[in-house]
Amino acid sequence: MKTTPPLTALGLSMVLMLTSGCAPTEKSTRGFVFPEGDVARGKATFVELKCTECHQVHDVMGLPKPDLPSGKVILLGGEVRTTKTYGDLLTAIIHPSKDVTAKAADHSRSEETMPMVNDVMTVQQMLDLVTFLSPQYEKLEPLHHDPFMP
Repeated sequence: MKTTPPLTALGLSMVLMLTSGCAPTEKSTRGFVFPEGDVARGKATFVELKCTECHQVHDVMGLPKPDLPSGKVILLGGEVRTTKTYGDLLTAIIHPSKDVTAKAADHSRSEETMPMVNDVMTVQQMLDLVTFLSPQYEKLEPLHHDPFMP
């Protein structure tokens, strides 16, 4: 029986571009719905892909500790000023040089310091990883009140 290799994260990003249809821009993912992943498999993927070498996940027990000075470790999850979407997390994983969070900008992370996993990560691993990380973020109330917002 012939089997095909798993679709990689790079392959998924191509699918996202092709499925954008008549969206406002050619790279829009408008209308794309992420299939649900598995939290336990996402946690295992986080370890398997060696994300724990540089990252720690807020309040998640049982993960290996990064072997870096504490000032170099990037904490994922916890309280944030803006909601982290699946798109934010997906972008941070498959396009690490893109500054999608203040934390990443603060640590000046780039593709040179964060290994690319697009050639080895399956789409299922990516879905599981995002499903694991997404609920780790807790949105805070804004620092100021916008009189134009309810």
